[in-house]
Amino acid sequence: MPVYLTPGVYVEEVRSSPPIVGVGTSTAGFMGVVDTAAPFQMPVKPGTNPEERFPNPELNVATLITNFEQFKAKFGDIQQGNQILAHAVYGFFLNGGTRCWVMRVDDLTDAAGITTALKQFEKIDEIAIVSAPGALTADVQTTIINHCEILQDRFAIIDGQITTDITVDSIKGTVSDSDYAALYFPRIQVVDQTLIPAAGLPIEKWKPAPGARLFIPVSAYMAGIYARVDQTRGVHKAPANEVVRGALALEYSVTKGEQDGLNPDGINVIRGFSGNLKVWGARTLGGDKNGEFKYINVRRLFNFLRESIDEGTQFVVFEPNAKPLWQKIIRTLTAFLTNVWRDGALFGDTQEQAFYVKCDETTNPPEVRDLGQVVTEIGVAVVKPAEFVIFRISQFTGPSSG
Repeated sequence: MPVYLTPGVYVEEVRSSPPIVGVGTSTAGFMGVVDTAAPFQMPVKPGTNPEERFPNPELNVATLITNFEQFKAKFGDIQQGNQILAHAVYGFFLNGGTRCWVMRVDDLTDAAGITTALKQFEKIDEIAIVSAPGALTADVQTTIINHCEILQDRFAIIDGQITTDITVDSIKGTVSDSDYAALYFPRIQVVDQTLIPAAGLPIEKWKPAPGARLFIPVSAYMAGIYARVDQTRGVHKAPANEVVRGALALEYSVTKGEQDGLNPDGINVIRGFSGNLKVWGARTLGGDKNGEFKYINVRRLFNFLRESIDEGTQFVVFEPNAKPLWQKIIRTLTAFLTNVWRDGALFGDTQEQAFYVKCDETTNPPEVRDLGQVVTEIGVAVVKPAEFVIFRISQFTGPSSG
């Protein structure tokens, strides 16, 4: 405290607690196989010999990619040996994605190898979505889901099995249920941009076959849709009833009756409506069994709240654990949650209906303070998606004339 000796007016600066800034929710992490033994189509280094090309991507090294041209420069163009991963990243950006980390792995069926690769993703805090397009073995899918469950700041998007048996077990396989993951079915058909070798021509002259089509996994396209919805509406909006950009057809057309048996278990379906292919499901893997976290947007909103509060309240550590600190915590959290409520993520006409923050003697009795802990209780009323829209129509006798 300053000491004043001469009468007068003194102006002091008072440092307020920093506001909580919401973390990003749409940066994706992709894993895929790149066959480095195949002829590798990559841009020529500027100002160098045309035969000198960029090196092949290192194994299990994550690279930040912000557009598809960057992907081609680091991982090569869409061609044999790089077909699925390249199409997936292209679809991510086409559908609204803006940032992703891409990593070359050795084998998408090797759970141990995927575990090693995911350790690199653990170091990248901004990753909020994880996918390995085309990985269908239960061990690998479960490994990715476990990664998200342990870190609790990211969400897994996995692909359904390739099948025409439209049952939960056939599409889901033996992967475990989780509210930290979503599964999508079926694969989508896209324009096949795979470069085809041409006799006598250098690889710079290779071109895709005219009119070629290809069925590919939809998970990376969905990651782009997540990003698009996050940017235009917010993470609280379910990433559903959205057009899949770049999709020409579906490998299997699921009917409404067939979806009746899939939706309760969290199998999200891509369906066709009047020429548009749309995401027609918004559930976490397991659906109704996941209780209050059966909707994707609810789980991802809680991920957002947890991570934002975690990063935004680090100033509290080592502060005197008394009422002034408790009041500062309440003010900081209330300001943050008020913005979340105003963005439409919380239900209620008033702040009191939408959320509460409690940090006082009841949450911090002497025995808690003696442990060096400060405990804050937060309650939020999350907006749920209008999954079933019901209109009740009845006849009535109108007023008689005359």
